[in-house]
Amino acid sequence: MAATGIVNSAFTLSAQGIVAEGAVAYNFEPPALYEEALKRGEAVLAAGGPLMADTGSFTGRSPKDKFIVRDATTQDSVWWDNNSALTPDQFDVLHAEFLEHARQKDLFVQDLFGGADPASRVKARVITELAWHSLFIRNMLIRPQREQLDSFLADMIIIDLPSFKADPARHGTRTDTIIACDFTRRIVLIGGTAYAGEMKKAVFTYLNFVLPAKGIMPMHCSANVGGANDAAVFFGLSGTGKTTLSADPHRTLIGDDEHGWSKDGIFNFEGGCYAKVIRLSREAEPEIFATTERFGSVLENVVLDPHTRRPDFDNAAKTENTRVCYPLDFIPNASPTGRASHPRNIVMLTCDAFGVLPPIAKLDGAQAMYHFLSGYTAKVAGTERGVKDPEATFSTCFGAPFMPRHPAVYGNLLRDLMARHHVDCWLVNTGWTGGKFGTGRRMPIRVTRRLLSAALDGSLSKAGFRTDPHFGLAVPVLVPGVEPHLLNPVQTWASKADFAETARRLVEMFRTNFAKFEPHVDDAVRDAAPGWQIAAE
Repeated sequence: MAATGIVNSAFTLSAQGIVAEGAVAYNFEPPALYEEALKRGEAVLAAGGPLMADTGSFTGRSPKDKFIVRDATTQDSVWWDNNSALTPDQFDVLHAEFLEHARQKDLFVQDLFGGADPASRVKARVITELAWHSLFIRNMLIRPQREQLDSFLADMIIIDLPSFKADPARHGTRTDTIIACDFTRRIVLIGGTAYAGEMKKAVFTYLNFVLPAKGIMPMHCSANVGGANDAAVFFGLSGTGKTTLSADPHRTLIGDDEHGWSKDGIFNFEGGCYAKVIRLSREAEPEIFATTERFGSVLENVVLDPHTRRPDFDNAAKTENTRVCYPLDFIPNASPTGRASHPRNIVMLTCDAFGVLPPIAKLDGAQAMYHFLSGYTAKVAGTERGVKDPEATFSTCFGAPFMPRHPAVYGNLLRDLMARHHVDCWLVNTGWTGGKFGTGRRMPIRVTRRLLSAALDGSLSKAGFRTDPHFGLAVPVLVPGVEPHLLNPVQTWASKADFAETARRLVEMFRTNFAKFEPHVDDAVRDAAPGWQIAAE
């Protein structure tokens, strides 16, 4: 074994009992990883300097292929209605075969932190067979200082081998793709998929399991902070606008996807951003666009001009889920600490494919918990395998695939923190207006930005509000710079009867979905369910 790079000599792979007959590269930085990825034919160089890699047939996550080991640690603490189980024996067989598969591979190792708060961060060792995967996860997590690597000892291990194929009969998996999480041994095995996002979500899943027991709320959200120390968090699934809306040139970016909320405030889990770039515009999103022209960024599944190597962000021939991964400090106004005070505002982003929800509404505490547990949005094309058009879905806590514990655990943490710190909560629809998907249009981003600015600067709380007749939400009737009819969705529809029928169906979907949570919430939250009233418009 030829080992190069920087590593704690007491924590090499061999010291862990991992035999590697090929070369092992510890904590390589971007130039060396570029060289390895290009030499191995894993990626190509794009105009401006980023590396561009294809992920093959897997251009999104595979949540149905994710499993948690069911043992004494997890038996009574994991939400098994939402998570598939492996036995410890099945994991043992899988783990042994992973290590045997890795034996003859050249391996790349990154030692990284998950969490900007030193008191609650996880130390993660990520072992990959692809150099560009090593660069990806180095961008995405928090990079230790040089002297910290000399004594680095990991709390969790991720082994990522896309060329490994699981055997359902032998390993208890669904297909030959596997994401297997053992929370007791703190090991995650990823095989059969080259989609790099599985690695970062493995760290998020682990933190979602361990932090609630410490009274820390893990959140699938972006976050930023204004000059008045007015932090805001943005909950939402992929494609709802977390990255775009938090990258505000007038506010400091804390992070774009995963955060914790402790007694001391909020903190980023990551050290990078993973932004969708389909139809990315230099004019609309200049900060994110600039990262696609920098050395060190990683483009995923982006179509390049064969001669100029310039990205064509309007081309979805490979997938709608094209991405760019970059270190957080590539954004000019990013926080150097990844930490901020307790938030003043919480924004729940939903991409309403039915075109029924207003562009913004103010939620009281019970409504906030109801909509957090509901997690209504639309799956956006390409984010998961098999999703080609937006589909209405309910993903509890705005991140069900990453939630090992029961949603009530996270919901109660959020409710208590919001009440303790007097946080305002807003529901924002970044989906459709003027009709459902296929008839209406996507909510103009300028409108969303204007409404968010008014919410975050406090002026919107002083506006006049009406009560939405279907959802009982407080909706502003007039916001400077926003056309008044956009604030009342029925006025954007050509047929008021079609709107009423569509609203009835969406209300019924909410109520049906929430039935499983009713035993876990109090009367106030149950009463926050949408009603059936139809007001005269």
